[in-house]
Amino acid sequence: MTTATPSLSELTVASFRIGCLGFGGPAGQIALMHRIFVDEKKWIGEDEYLHALNYCTLLPGPEAQQLATYAGWQLHGVRGGTIAGALFVLPGALLVFGLTWLYATLGTTPIVGALFYGIKAAVIGFILEALWKVGKRALKTRTDLVIAVLAFLGLFLFALPFPLVIGAAAAFGLARSLTSPLPRTTAAKAPRPGASKALVTAAGWAAIWLAPLLAAFALLGPDHVLTRVGVLFSKLALVTFGGAYTVLAYLQQQAVEAEGWLTAPQMIDGLGLAETTPGPLVLVNQFVGFMAGWQAEGGGLMLAALAAAMASWCTFAPSFVWIFAGAPFSESLRRSRLASGALKAITAAVFGIIAKIALVFGFAVLFRVNLNAALPGGLTIALPDFSALDPLALAIAAAAAIALIRFKANIFGVVIACGLAGLVRLAIVPGA
Repeated sequence: MTTATPSLSELTVASFRIGCLGFGGPAGQIALMHRIFVDEKKWIGEDEYLHALNYCTLLPGPEAQQLATYAGWQLHGVRGGTIAGALFVLPGALLVFGLTWLYATLGTTPIVGALFYGIKAAVIGFILEALWKVGKRALKTRTDLVIAVLAFLGLFLFALPFPLVIGAAAAFGLARSLTSPLPRTTAAKAPRPGASKALVTAAGWAAIWLAPLLAAFALLGPDHVLTRVGVLFSKLALVTFGGAYTVLAYLQQQAVEAEGWLTAPQMIDGLGLAETTPGPLVLVNQFVGFMAGWQAEGGGLMLAALAAAMASWCTFAPSFVWIFAGAPFSESLRRSRLASGALKAITAAVFGIIAKIALVFGFAVLFRVNLNAALPGGLTIALPDFSALDPLALAIAAAAAIALIRFKANIFGVVIACGLAGLVRLAIVPGA
């Protein structure tokens, strides 16, 4: 049973609280919003909340931020959605910006390097935990397993473009859904909203989203780092279904391998920062944008700040388009056999995508030397020198994975413990 609709100021205070306390990744943030909006405040009913969550899982981009935006929209329309969605991100974004600035200026000092030695190993544990959770949800049938394996091989062995892998999975899911039963739902049918109003809403918010990118293109040209950052993260916003770790697959492929804005170890450092701060895990995008501007020719703090802002804007602004234009249609989407089939296949592909990320990041963290091995047909594959295994990094990563998966340990506590392990290593083996 819900209580009276809150005032806009009450919604603002609650949304800021969620933004400051949103540790633990999407699962923790979704649980936090449920506790505040449904259990404590009783502003949203259980069925309404679950319906909103189901809709947000169908969308590309950060589902927890989209859920916050949806909740605000339910309570106070566009104003409420804008406030709730923005405050979900803002506290963490400011913190990540400050920590990234410190990282860029102090990252070469021995103490900071030792801390990140342990945090990088912890990140492997986070990815393995995500793999475990997604596997339980996604791999229900043999067909799901085949989709996951093909997605992994397409990315790791054949270096296929990320959108192609997601698109192929969605196409297969659509084809398979034609012979599937309708998804079961107990909710009553909602009246169909006007398509013209939704189209106007989508166009308006899309213009707001793309305005900074178009300005950078017009003033600086297509080859400037700000324009390239905006283009990359706008594409990410369109194709990254399945949560934060699918973003990493495309991001690693483009920002590290194609653009060379940062190295794979730096990317893992950024993920470690995002894991230890409130807000969505895809704030790692802001880290990547900052480093792209910082390390660009003629870069520095001003360009890094602008690139970080561009990355964050192009990551989170599209969520407002999807929610404000699509939420009125969400009931019909939830009942759609085609949407359900596409999502099921994409979820299976996500397992293969995360497995690829686990392997690539694991090679970068656990082995001191990595090689490019030639395969038949002119293919090359990145493999480690297995004689160069770092046993301490392996032990830290394994301990982090066990703590998270088996004992459901607090993420922040795991990161702190792993960082301290890196400091102990530095104290025992100076200069290591």
